[in-house]
Amino acid sequence: MSSSPAALEPQAATLAQHPVRWWLATRPAFLSITLAGVVLGVAGSGWPALQQNWLLALLGLMLALLTHAAVNVINDVADHHNGTDAANTARLFPFTGGSRFIQNGVLSAGQMQGLAYGLFGLVVLGGLYLVSLRGWPLLLIGLVGVVLGWGYSAPPLRLNSRGLGELSVLLCFLLLPQGMAVLLAGQWPQPLLWASLPFAILTSLLLYINQFPDRTADQLAGKWHWVARLPLQRARGVYGMLVLLAYALLAGLVWRARLPPAALLGMLSLPLSLFAALQLWRYAAEPARLRPAIIATIMAANLFPLLLALSLLIG
Repeated sequence: MSSSPAALEPQAATLAQHPVRWWLATRPAFLSITLAGVVLGVAGSGWPALQQNWLLALLGLMLALLTHAAVNVINDVADHHNGTDAANTARLFPFTGGSRFIQNGVLSAGQMQGLAYGLFGLVVLGGLYLVSLRGWPLLLIGLVGVVLGWGYSAPPLRLNSRGLGELSVLLCFLLLPQGMAVLLAGQWPQPLLWASLPFAILTSLLLYINQFPDRTADQLAGKWHWVARLPLQRARGVYGMLVLLAYALLAGLVWRARLPPAALLGMLSLPLSLFAALQLWRYAAEPARLRPAIIATIMAANLFPLLLALSLLIG
């Protein structure tokens, strides 16, 4: 039920003393989108670069996942302090409303904050090692990613509350494949940059649709992202417009020979995106009915970069 905590939410009675709680607090099931972005970056770098630098690829993957995990945790801390997670009765666990670790007493806000900054510390240490190998371009990409990921929810930046969250997510996932290419090949090939654009748009849609069930609680907490700012009927239309933009961009890039014809494989995820857009159009005012649309959005955002990765390898 969307009006009460779901039965599957983490509970202190079962997790408070279990070591696995530290891992589950990072919301590991949602790290797959970062894995897909890394795969796209590796594919864009080419097989020779991967064969020569596969250990660096593994380290880069690990750091990317740790960064995403740290962002998830610090977001929970910020949403605890601003009150949105506590006030969110329309949440669709596990997709919206946070991990519920703080609200359900599994970990304290202080423990979650310590976990977040511990993860960020590991990212910084590992990132500096990689920068020592690849230089300032990788430093710039990593610095932008960490600052945007932390500042997405944490004060004083609170980018999502200022209407900049969607753009922050888009930039982070645009840069993620480029960072892997710089790490493995010392540069980012132009086709990879083009391929990352529609991928970044689809990833930002995952954030966007998740904000519909959280809309009322976010407004009360002063989180004025675009779903909270726009009238509901207009906000639902933005999703469909961005879906059309992402896939039209892909088609246009192939038509302009910026991407190989095989990149049209990405169109196989279009039915998922269209299904989600239609469901959101129908049920934007009924958050409890948005679970299929959110799942379809997640599937499209994960499938699309994997299909493009395949196209870059064969094209």
